[in-house]
Amino acid sequence: MFTQIHYPSRIDYAAICQRPALEQGQLDALISDVFSQVRSKGDQALRELTATYEKREITDILYTAAEMEDLASKTDIALQKAIDQAYANIYAFHEAQKLETNKIEVNPGVVCWQKSTGIDKVGIYIPGGTAPLFSTVLMLAIPARIAECQEVVLCTPATHPAIFYAAKLCGVTKMAKVGGSQAIAALSLGTESVPSVYKIFGPGNQYVTAAKMYANRLGTAIDMPAGPSEVAVYADHTANPAYIASDLLSQAEHGADSQVILVSTSSSIVEETMEAIRIQLAELPRRDLAEKALANSKFVLVNTSSEAIDLLNEYAAEHLILACDYAEEFSGHIRNAGSIFLGHYTPESAGDYASGTNHTLPTNGFARAYSGVNLDSFTKKITLQSITKQGLEQLGKTIIDMAEAESLQAHANAVKIRLS
Repeated sequence: MFTQIHYPSRIDYAAICQRPALEQGQLDALISDVFSQVRSKGDQALRELTATYEKREITDILYTAAEMEDLASKTDIALQKAIDQAYANIYAFHEAQKLETNKIEVNPGVVCWQKSTGIDKVGIYIPGGTAPLFSTVLMLAIPARIAECQEVVLCTPATHPAIFYAAKLCGVTKMAKVGGSQAIAALSLGTESVPSVYKIFGPGNQYVTAAKMYANRLGTAIDMPAGPSEVAVYADHTANPAYIASDLLSQAEHGADSQVILVSTSSSIVEETMEAIRIQLAELPRRDLAEKALANSKFVLVNTSSEAIDLLNEYAAEHLILACDYAEEFSGHIRNAGSIFLGHYTPESAGDYASGTNHTLPTNGFARAYSGVNLDSFTKKITLQSITKQGLEQLGKTIIDMAEAESLQAHANAVKIRLS
């Protein structure tokens, strides 16, 4: 079940950092066909594709307001309270990310600044799958609300009441009953019922991921390239093997293609963690999925914390748990990670649900270049500048000299005519 790697050299890091390969097969051709059908047949294509791929019949594509209200009301009261608390924490964290207007007078009479505006139309995809991801509704619709996006369209094949409760809480404007790659095509292209959006957010299987990439090629922005979920744990001699095991299993139960990595400077911690996993695994309802994910797991013993830092930065984990002494200080050396969890009492599941940070994060090494979803993901920045006549007189020669050096005389003339 466990792949153990002891004291790897630097040249071994690339192999250690490989993720489980996704089956591509005829994926591109299939996605292209789905988009073609949705483009030509609109809502009817969504009905037909849903029947074909999900064995599910839908007549009306959108939920009515009454249907959404009715489903939301069926959420267990205790769960409603939990969602309400998570909402408050996530809202507070994301609201604090608002851009403050800061006007800079770069020269006398030359003032520049930025303003932030919400993306007018965004789409959120929530998978059906084996877990009702109502937490992801919060993670995506809350920052959309704070950013003041004008239209928030949620597509999901799931019918769990908590998804509708979270959507209502967050001010989702439309909900569609479609899932899979056809939902992504609808959000990208638009149909009679589903409006096209400017940016698509949300997780999904390899078909959904491929559809998002295809939509991106057609000009619809997406949150990030994403693959199966993953966690890396760094543990020193102070770590608790039972805690580590629970963190690794909490990620492994996501699905068979998830990956979990343990990097440690302590051989006894590695051995005790593997034993703790065996004990905890026996009690898990999703044991079969977790066992398959553990086949992709790696337990890496390194000589020093410096080696661990180098390996973790190369791996660029979606979730990184630092189960060690001086965890915050250690985190200062981490340059590549989606989200970092510090110390022995910060489980990754806290970030998944209710601590306030966003759980929509870059996977498959994309944390080397991508951030997780945040308020900025739902906004764009517009720069503004205001120049007085005196300001242009001071800056004019610089502009003219640079424009003429680039052989762009009209650019230079735009200044000269104002100063003559």
